[in-house]
Amino acid sequence: MKLAIKLAFKNLIGAGLRTWLNVIVLSFSFVIIIAARGILVGWDRQAKNDMTDWEIGGGQYWNVNYDPYDAFTLADAHAPVPENFIPEIENKDMVPVLITQGTLFNQGRMQSILIKGINPDQTLLELPTNKLDTLIEAIPAIIGSNMASTNKLQLGDYVTIRWRDKNGTFDATNICITNIFTTNVPTVDLAQVWIPMENLQSMTLMPGEATILTFRDKEKVREDTENWKLMTYKALVKDIEEMIKTKSVGQAIFYTILLILALLAIFDTQVLSIFRRQKEIGTYVALGYTRGEVVGLFTIEGAMHAILAAIMGALYGIPFLAWFASKGITLGVSSADYGFAIADTMYPAYSGALVIGTTIIVLLATTIVSYWPSRRIAKMNPTEALRGKLQ
Repeated sequence: MKLAIKLAFKNLIGAGLRTWLNVIVLSFSFVIIIAARGILVGWDRQAKNDMTDWEIGGGQYWNVNYDPYDAFTLADAHAPVPENFIPEIENKDMVPVLITQGTLFNQGRMQSILIKGINPDQTLLELPTNKLDTLIEAIPAIIGSNMASTNKLQLGDYVTIRWRDKNGTFDATNICITNIFTTNVPTVDLAQVWIPMENLQSMTLMPGEATILTFRDKEKVREDTENWKLMTYKALVKDIEEMIKTKSVGQAIFYTILLILALLAIFDTQVLSIFRRQKEIGTYVALGYTRGEVVGLFTIEGAMHAILAAIMGALYGIPFLAWFASKGITLGVSSADYGFAIADTMYPAYSGALVIGTTIIVLLATTIVSYWPSRRIAKMNPTEALRGKLQ
């Protein structure tokens, strides 16, 4: 085997430009596949981190009537916070959120919104709720930058909101924008106004009630409780994982086309090599090589394209991927355009498993493509091969 590897390497180097053209094309496949896959891995990591920090924590309890995709359920989606959760809330390891429908009136326009109540002293989520602990004439409120842009709101603006209490009675009051935050998570930004929990409970006549309970510890064993449905961390990030899988399928098609083009060049090279080196093959057999050993020699030659491509790809790919990971890729759109957590600038993430896995896949594919045309050697007559004629 050692002799076969040395001989295969010598033959590859002797082939000159043809070998290096194949190696260059295959190395491009290595780098592009790793770079593109790294974008999805980075997106997945960034989206989950942002959702954890801004919205879901380690998981949530939902009121059994709550459906985030059906605003009409909010009228009944509230219940008293269970007594056994009070210690966690007091330790700031759980944050209750009350949600109700409302309408925002500003500059002669009106927009349907969600009014969300949250404790100003909470520290579990990244929301700047400390800005709600402000003494002003109106109810203090914080909104996201997309909400502010859509409604042309600025810091310190006073606007009117209207809502219904639990009895169905309409009421209205003024709020003052005390903070405008920027986030990649549209589900805490778009068409939403955050106000102090006590204010919203008083406004809706729902003292001590909530719609969602967000907790910190995702490892703690929990179960459903009366009026409350457990939503684990895994269940809450399922949508983003499904989206990543969908994108992965599209990328896989691109990878396959790219790899096929590179492997096609290697296949043609192997076919041409066997055709032009018939006398060499006959000489190997005459010197005592078995047909299987000659097939193995040509297969190793083809597989070495992948090894050389990996080395060449590392020479320019590592600096490029390192630069790419530090600079990221700017999409030029906001998370609001997608409806789920995505940063304006996405930073790829690479792992040893990604690099090694890609290398193994390309190496196996190259070996198979190299072996396929090499099988014909086993059917060759040594005498005819020495004369340069195929049977």
